[in-house]
Amino acid sequence: MTLQDQSAREPLLEGSDRTDDSALDTTGPGDAAPDDSVLDDPVLDDTVLDNPAWSSLTGHHAQLAIGNDLVKHFPDDVSPFVGVKDWEHPEVWEAVLDVFGHGATVGVSHADPVLPEGWEQVFSIPGVQLTQTDRLRARPDPEALELGAADSADMLALVERTKPGPFLPRTHELGRYIGIRREGRLIAMAGERLHPDGWTEISAVAVDADHRRQGLASRLVLDVAFHIQQRGDRALLHASAANTGAISGYEKLGFALRRRVTFGGVRTP
Repeated sequence: MTLQDQSAREPLLEGSDRTDDSALDTTGPGDAAPDDSVLDDPVLDDTVLDNPAWSSLTGHHAQLAIGNDLVKHFPDDVSPFVGVKDWEHPEVWEAVLDVFGHGATVGVSHADPVLPEGWEQVFSIPGVQLTQTDRLRARPDPEALELGAADSADMLALVERTKPGPFLPRTHELGRYIGIRREGRLIAMAGERLHPDGWTEISAVAVDADHRRQGLASRLVLDVAFHIQQRGDRALLHASAANTGAISGYEKLGFALRRRVTFGGVRTP
């Protein structure tokens, strides 16, 4: 993911605070066995996944985009993602300065550009990009409730307790978010974040510690994926490469590694 980090704090990727798959319990009935095969679809163009933030900010989320012809980002209370059209463009570094100014920390993902003199690498985190395969058995969940602006405080509280990754007061505006409540308390959620052309990213998969090992995260991921497919899109995920437990859980659900990526941040001079 491409991240703008105004506080120069390292971002959390999906489930990067967990060392196991306790939130993503894949032991429920009907789960397919893991496999490395990826659905072979010669019609679907997946090259947009090489630069998903840019595709999202110039396509589905264009109405939220702030920036110029080479660099765009979301409002600060929506998402820390930054999209860069082409890190090899001769004017890209001036374009970054034009958008963020001096002394700012700007995210870089799915790329490893050579920094000009005076620019500083702030952090670098190995990650993975996973995409759905033909083993994914997406299905709606009868307990899932759609979440929106009225649920923002509860969503932020759950994120604070579980640390699934960047989630801000208006992140829910990026797509469809769902959750499960028990006795009125939001105890699990998942939703949609980036929308590169033809694809939708599943994000903010979070389950309260007291409610893990019940298959809630898996159920919500499958529900989100179902509605993504109903729109004609396909599902993708990003995760920290160190979070092998969560990655294994996603693979059991029917996702497969597409590519390894690096999530980092650079500081402007």
